[in-house]
Amino acid sequence: DEEEDYMSDLFIKQDVRPGLPMVRRVKEAIQKEEKQKEANEKNRQKSIKEEEKERRELVLKSALGNENKGFALLQKMGYKSGQALGKSGEGIVEPIPLSIKTGLSGLGHEELKKRKAEEKLENYRQKLHMKKQANEQAADQFRIRFKTKQEERKMEGDLRKSQRACQQLDMQKDIDVPKETWFWIEPEEEDKKDEEDKEDECTSSDLSVSEKLDILTAYLREEHFYCIWCGTTYEDSEDLSSNCPGDSAADHD
Repeated sequence: DEEEDYMSDLFIKQDVRPGLPMVRRVKEAIQKEEKQKEANEKNRQKSIKEEEKERRELVLKSALGNENKGFALLQKMGYKSGQALGKSGEGIVEPIPLSIKTGLSGLGHEELKKRKAEEKLENYRQKLHMKKQANEQAADQFRIRFKTKQEERKMEGDLRKSQRACQQLDMQKDIDVPKETWFWIEPEEEDKKDEEDKEDECTSSDLSVSEKLDILTAYLREEHFYCIWCGTTYEDSEDLSSNCPGDSAADHD
């Protein structure tokens, strides 16, 4: 290359912004590399398999000529190029495509490989479905346990409330001893503040909390005409039956 004239107008008009020479050299290097790859690809000798593939594709793309014995036989039988096979023309127009096996694997290997992949995918989907069902069941069980625990705590609170009311009403009638030991709250249990850590006050009986609540509610209604759910003491049984909705929390809801 001839040396550039640094005093010429061509050199003065050139873009001399910082970084441009580096960008220009990178572009030239990339273009040079691409040209070298193209030249290598042209000069590369094709393998036997590649040549066979190209010849096969060329033959398959070209239409059959009269030199083909099968095509010549069809023409003698009245067949014309582009016509569908069959007496009434209901058959195929294009030849059945060839499925050429080029690998070294045995027959049926690709189908087996495909079937295994589908089975693996199906097993994965089943595992996801089972995992989802297990998570849903665990969530349902947690909600049931949580709801049951809340109901038990509420029922225990209603029982203690009934025991206090029973004790007050019995003492107003000068009853010093409860009809059942668990009808009243024991003095030491009144001082307990943590309901979760307190011991069950009904360990002396085989009755459940709900059964005790039902028995004590009935006692308060029959003995004192008192409804724990209404928080009201009625004059007599007739007044209680006519003005009180029922003998349980569900009846008062």
